Amino acid sequence: MTARTAVIIGASHAAAQLSASLRLEGWDGDIVVVGDEGYLPYQHPPLSKTFLSGDKTVADLYIRPAAFYEKNNIRFRQGRVTAIDRARQLLALDDGTSLAYDKLALCLGARVRKAGLPGEALAGVHYLRAIADVQGIQPEVIAGKRAVIIGGGYIGLETAASLRKQGMAVVVLEMADRILQRVTAPELSEFYSRIHREEGVQIQTGISVTALAGDGRVERVVCANGVEFPADLVIIGVGVVPNVELAQTAGLAVDNGITVDEFACTNDPNIVAAGDCANHFNAIYQRRMRLESVPNAGDQAKAAAASICGLKKPYQSLPWFWSDQYDLKLQIAGLSQGYDRVVIRGDKANSRSFAAFYFQGTRLLAADCINRPQEFMLSKKIILDNLAVDAERLADESVAVKDLLG
Repeated sequence: MTARTAVIIGASHAAAQLSASLRLEGWDGDIVVVGDEGYLPYQHPPLSKTFLSGDKTVADLYIRPAAFYEKNNIRFRQGRVTAIDRARQLLALDDGTSLAYDKLALCLGARVRKAGLPGEALAGVHYLRAIADVQGIQPEVIAGKRAVIIGGGYIGLETAASLRKQGMAVVVLEMADRILQRVTAPELSEFYSRIHREEGVQIQTGISVTALAGDGRVERVVCANGVEFPADLVIIGVGVVPNVELAQTAGLAVDNGITVDEFACTNDPNIVAAGDCANHFNAIYQRRMRLESVPNAGDQAKAAAASICGLKKPYQSLPWFWSDQYDLKLQIAGLSQGYDRVVIRGDKANSRSFAAFYFQGTRLLAADCINRPQEFMLSKKIILDNLAVDAERLADESVAVKDLLG
């Protein structure tokens, strides 16, 4: 019997887990991972933090060492897949070659959303998504120089913290009324605005950038209200776009991501998808969603690998996320959309540690926990097990975390 081939497109977080899980689930055929960066799958969260600061090397970022893939006979091929021929189960690559598959996994991730600003091509203007992006930024991180970050989401704020710690003067420009508006509640936005200002970052909200200006190199950021900010370095972080074009052209169902079921299967029985590019139904929140997170990529990849091996292991994990800024570790359990009440545990206004619990009626939907690992673990349990909890006791710090469910 001819050995079967599983091909994974995209050398991402999801690809690292999926390739490993295929072997764990008993796949004894070939495994080929096609990636266009020339690196083994690597961690993305440190890019805007310890990698940008120079505290980690490329090798430090690798999710698994080369020896792991060699031992498990997982082969990497550099290149870009340009088309999927589902009828012939054949992939076309950008070097003119083709690659046959029996089972296909799409771990395509997402790419930066381009702002499309005049002057964006000037030297000193960067996006931050991949190793090469950070390597381009690093030589321009100079103490005393001025950095302007366009976009007050997590990437923008993490980058601001890293640049500030390296001695740069940092301005964050956010078009919305508050930073983190797309991803979190006002309570967290207020907290991070205070922290960044205390650390010396200038934050401007409700401000729209219209152009980047300079003579061959960026020198200033021009805003719609006429204000200009001098800049030696500009980093744009205005979100990401899921890479769905390859799937869409091949006739797979796409709707804010590649549509998959709870087993990570697409509408083609031989194709699965996982990670930032996939849109799945979440049983906990009873709605479809596309998540941009490392835990989601890993857990969904496990379900995808099981499906390739003919097993059925539904993906039904609780969404969770984290962000590191300065000495703060934010851990988010669940999704807060639809909340009608926020309960605060700790001193949000003056300390660097608190937890915010988001309720819909008596049900806990989500929690944002800053330097509060115990509250984070408790929240995950409450949400996953749909446990009843007394909101007033949650807010009362005289009640130990271990006693909150008592």
